Amino acid sequence: MKIAIPVDNKSLDSNVSASFGRSSYFLIYDTASKESSFIENTAVHSSGGAGIKAAQTIVDSGAKAVLTPRCGQNAAEVLKGAGIELYKSVSGNAEENITAYADKKLSVLDEIHSGFHRHGGGGR
Repeated sequence: MKIAIPVDNKSLDSNVSASFGRSSYFLIYDTASKESSFIENTAVHSSGGAGIKAAQTIVDSGAKAVLTPRCGQNAAEVLKGAGIELYKSVSGNAEENITAYADKKLSVLDEIHSGFHRHGGGGR
């Protein structure tokens, strides 16, 4: 199964990005083959709708789960609509989060924020 993690750099030891829609890359990790690849997040510089565009990138990747510290409502709706599960990442790098996921130590991400909706990056 493929999982996706928003990351700052193209490395398994990269920090998990604090922002799903504005992360630089998405790590796509295949839990069966243990292979990883990176997708550039083309939504990172979007003036609006970054979360939705980023979510569609994840849908297109074939991932079935996303590990992220937070997610906006619109992106969450796209992901959940595609049957993708959301898990709250833990403090640490991508590799540590992959291990936590494999060990079933991550909780379901149920605190979805309303998104920033062009309000200058404010919000919750």
